[in-house]
Amino acid sequence: MMKSTQPQSSSSFVKFCRKLSPKRKDSPAESTQHNINEDQDKNRDLEAVFAYMDANRDGRISPHELQKSFMTLGEQLSDEEAEAAVRLSDTDGDGMLDFQEFAQLIKGDDDQEEKKTELKEAFRMYIAEGEECITPRSLKMMLKKLGESRTTDDCRVMIRAFDLNADGVLSFDEFALMMR
Repeated sequence: MMKSTQPQSSSSFVKFCRKLSPKRKDSPAESTQHNINEDQDKNRDLEAVFAYMDANRDGRISPHELQKSFMTLGEQLSDEEAEAAVRLSDTDGDGMLDFQEFAQLIKGDDDQEEKKTELKEAFRMYIAEGEECITPRSLKMMLKKLGESRTTDDCRVMIRAFDLNADGVLSFDEFALMMR
């Protein structure tokens, strides 16, 4: 399987945002108001990070500016990695990231993390207590709870279709692949 530079770059971007963003601690009474303003706060945080990274204040982040910003975090980003990170979100093809492209790159990573968390929660629903994977038996029990009666053999066949290592069960990675 070919390894992409996107997760590493995006992950470092998120780390960078967290480092520059103030930590928030809300009381339960403030929680509702926080949820309402959460998107606005995230956008302000992104604007602050973008402004910090835009060293020459031209409204765009170049691969070189990206590299320099990473160095302030103590992280190294090669020329190729910086160019690849910019290319991933550069929708207008100018070789730079404007604010919207930068925001999409950051939010895209947040969306991926959220999806992974949701997948893990769904995966846990299908595994039996004490197990670390989906077995034919645990799949059968969950399907029954969902109102779909299947035999253990039916469940083995379903698992076999996505069981990449042929161990007769589904790991989280195999489950995530199945859910795509």
